[in-house]
Amino acid sequence: MSLDHRLPAELEELRRTVEAFAHDVVAPKIGEYYEQHAFPYEIVQEMGRMGLFGLPFPEEYGGMGGDYLALGIALEELARVDSSVAITLEAGVSLGAMPIYHFGTEEQKRAWLPKLCSGELLGAFGLTEPDGGSDAGATRTTAVRDGDNWVINGSKCFITNSGTDITGLVTVTAVTGRKADGAPLISSIIVPSGTPGFTVGAPYSKVGWSASDTRELSFSDVRVPAANLLGEEGRGYAQFLRILDEGRIAIAALATGLAQGCVDESVRYAKERQAFGRAIGTNQAIQFKLADMEMRAHTSRLSWRHAASRLVHGEPFKKEAALAKLYSSEIAVDNAREATQIHGGYGFMNEYPVARMWRDAKILEIGEGTSEVQRMLIARELGVTA
Repeated sequence: MSLDHRLPAELEELRRTVEAFAHDVVAPKIGEYYEQHAFPYEIVQEMGRMGLFGLPFPEEYGGMGGDYLALGIALEELARVDSSVAITLEAGVSLGAMPIYHFGTEEQKRAWLPKLCSGELLGAFGLTEPDGGSDAGATRTTAVRDGDNWVINGSKCFITNSGTDITGLVTVTAVTGRKADGAPLISSIIVPSGTPGFTVGAPYSKVGWSASDTRELSFSDVRVPAANLLGEEGRGYAQFLRILDEGRIAIAALATGLAQGCVDESVRYAKERQAFGRAIGTNQAIQFKLADMEMRAHTSRLSWRHAASRLVHGEPFKKEAALAKLYSSEIAVDNAREATQIHGGYGFMNEYPVARMWRDAKILEIGEGTSEVQRMLIARELGVTA
């Protein structure tokens, strides 16, 4: 029995549609947005009309009835051209809408998911804190029950999609009590944008992802209804671990797209660039670089699709998601470095896409679990840790 890695017809059609959108709509405009550190509202709105924000959600909530494989395919094709647009989609779906879909009440789902699926609103996930980093269990933000309200105090940092004009909510993790042994009870609470006391900081000045929205958040006696609790009280830690496991597949797909985009741009440049009377692509040194870059992107694609397949089929996928995220993020950095080298001095100029890709690649080894965290998770799944 042979394995068939070809996409079903409907997913191949999706891939081609997003590929055309990325090249025809995103590519001509994104460089200007990137240089101005401006959020690409026009592009995001078009993505919403295409249904991309609703890809993995049921039609009853305004989604497209697809799954994580469909989302990953869209992310990969977008990231072949630009990662800022891709991370806006990834965070809006995996971190913004998915917690509500997985853990929300029926009322919460019907209140929020249709607008999140249409791209009319964006959601964000407030997990990381200034003193926490990879230690998500070190949450300091608190939420205290006061009658029919939660009163939230604290801060979050590096939160994607949290301060755009179309941001509708942030799901915040907060300590809502203590266990018998003194360990914190962490819960997730929906905080609508514009709630009094909820302050969104100025956009960060970032090395990359310059056309995406990333900000610090602060909460000063922020009152939200008790009904805004997402899932069970004290289950927030388990909830965001599940969300991060799924999100790592999405980040792996995005990283694969960046890696493949580096191949695309480098092959094109190697055919056109003349040096010493011939195209540089005729030099074996360049050919070997391109071959290695294609090998890495191809292997990365197999890895994230394998993890996505396990998720879609209801099989354990934690290890496979960590493997895919670890490998794809590291080879994205490798391919971005090699693409810049192939382009020479032009690779250092922002008018060339590989310069943008080089700046965007590094965060992939950090966000949604550092490479070190992925190695810890893989070792734990192998049963070799305490």
